Amino acid sequence: MTKRCPDCGEEKAQDGYGKNATQADGLSFYCLDCNRRRARQHYRKKRAAAGLSVREPDRSPEGYKRCSGCRVQLPLAQFHAHKTQRDGLNAYCKSCRSQQNRAAHLKHSYGLGTDELRVLIEQQRGVCAICKRRDPVQVDHDHLFGSVRGVLCFPCNVALGHLQDDIELFQNAIDYLERTTWQRTLVSTGVYQLISPRREAAASSSSSERLRRIFSPVG
Repeated sequence: MTKRCPDCGEEKAQDGYGKNATQADGLSFYCLDCNRRRARQHYRKKRAAAGLSVREPDRSPEGYKRCSGCRVQLPLAQFHAHKTQRDGLNAYCKSCRSQQNRAAHLKHSYGLGTDELRVLIEQQRGVCAICKRRDPVQVDHDHLFGSVRGVLCFPCNVALGHLQDDIELFQNAIDYLERTTWQRTLVSTGVYQLISPRREAAASSSSSERLRRIFSPVG
């Protein structure tokens, strides 16, 4: 038994139609192909009316897949496995998934959105809030109250952690460095002078004095 589809005009077998109990023959009014096409058209019309974009079907070559995030056709190896998807792969590539996971971590741990993080880094002129040299990659927060203080490079963030955010310990470290490290002082434009540490170095003996002690008689 066949049936003619009033949309495409083709005569098709029963398995070319869906089920519809409201029809006398128990088959859908349009064939499956036409039903799918009309459903896609209806979906696009609704999206356009709502001012939303419509995603084009993925026509990637064999061995490739288009990421739903970055919209780039990538090798299948760039996607994690996902058993609920038709092709067994995640809809987003590994790079996009990593960004999504980081965004979720920022929101969950610090209540910080990606746009808020970007503004914070821009306010720091794109560098670590402490050293002003390296890239800011670690969100720093007050461990007592949980509020975000800034974005630091990895070494500066580790330094804060090792000194336990203790201002007294940091001041002790500053005093120690000032006592033991040569300091560079600006004398004029582009000219610096090295100033010796405040700690007094042990007086060195002359060669003759050292020889006198070695060869002097004992007793």
